[in-house]
Amino acid sequence: MLPVFASNRLDSIIVYTAFFIWLLPEVLSLFTDARGRDLQVHDRASSLVLLFCLWLGIFVSINIAFIVPSFAIPWHRTSLFALGIFLMVVGVAFRWYAIRVLGKYFTRRVAVQPGQTVVENGPYHWIRHPSYSGALLTIFGLGLALTNWLSLIAVVAITFVGYFYRVSVEEKTLVNALGDPYRQYMERTKRFIPFVY
Repeated sequence: MLPVFASNRLDSIIVYTAFFIWLLPEVLSLFTDARGRDLQVHDRASSLVLLFCLWLGIFVSINIAFIVPSFAIPWHRTSLFALGIFLMVVGVAFRWYAIRVLGKYFTRRVAVQPGQTVVENGPYHWIRHPSYSGALLTIFGLGLALTNWLSLIAVVAITFVGYFYRVSVEEKTLVNALGDPYRQYMERTKRFIPFVY
């Protein structure tokens, strides 16, 4: 079975709209966010690795859904599709909420600003990387919307590799720059999912 949206025009419009809601703010922020341009960057190519894994995961998962339909999820396909779209939008909203809470300390590259402190407000009280959690929720939603087990596994696994590397680089940088306050913050919080991981 092909993805639900492959045979339904309204569902395909919904998928394209979800992608638009997801990607438009990301693209616009590339051009409007000047923060981090004058900072010492400790990125270690994590931005490139993350983008590569993200787009590779999307490309592979969509192709799998069409090329290997034998892995299609056979039950409640319309409901899974709707849940996937819902999670995509919720993930986008949560990501941008987390970015807003982080405020002036948010950059697209791994960098620490002069006078930066550990942010523990809002979602940062429970998890260290809520903007990444939002992105991963969006990716999980995409996988569900494809209604294919192999697509779901591929998009989550490939994208997670990029985020895992990015977080490793980011946390080392923050420990070196912020010291014990960030170490203590790491001890009492999880990376992506409260109380889990």
